[in-house]
Amino acid sequence: MIVSDTAIKNRISVLVLAVIIIGIGLYAYSVLPRESDPNITIPYVFVRTEYRGVSASDIEMAIIIKIEKKLKGLDKVKNVSSQGLSQINIEFLPGTDINEVLSKVKDKVDKAKNDLPTDLENEPSVFEVNISEMPIVIYSLAGDCGPRILKKIADDLKDDIEAVPGVLEAQITGGQEREIRVKVDIDKLAYYKIPITALQQSVVSENQNTSGGGHHPGRWAVPAQSTR
Repeated sequence: MIVSDTAIKNRISVLVLAVIIIGIGLYAYSVLPRESDPNITIPYVFVRTEYRGVSASDIEMAIIIKIEKKLKGLDKVKNVSSQGLSQINIEFLPGTDINEVLSKVKDKVDKAKNDLPTDLENEPSVFEVNISEMPIVIYSLAGDCGPRILKKIADDLKDDIEAVPGVLEAQITGGQEREIRVKVDIDKLAYYKIPITALQQSVVSENQNTSGGGHHPGRWAVPAQSTR
């Protein structure tokens, strides 16, 4: 009752105070930064290495352990762990400059490349989680027209979507790519004394796009050797 009585007796002061509070609130709301897609920094860096046809235990011994040894000298590393077959997750302390540590991790991984197996298809990739590059909208296509027609529709939509102002990139996942399978007659290759490697090289060399009267894409010929 004392507070209410005091407010009634000093109603002018209370009204002025309320107006000041409302004014400060409106000003703070107007200058408060608001983003529909804020740039959020996640203090994680990932090192991924593909080594197909090798067991998990061999990958751990040949790749993960050797890379982890190089990463132990980094500053502000909170945790280093192995996940899956060939992925290393590096968690840094909050507030760490992710661009700076990403460069350091790449340098460490480069130093470890000499200790890695020489038959890797691709070199280890070092990357971060970038929220701004994650898809905002995902569309799914379905229908009875077949996978080839759906893929063509998706390709056309991709070009139209990327033409929209503000769209950085559109990616297509799934779908079937057209391919040609060559079934080799082993007996005929042996009869004409043509090695299988010659056939492979011929397919690769002839299946190219050339300008100015070159071979058409997808056309290939097998070099034959005379037996006379």
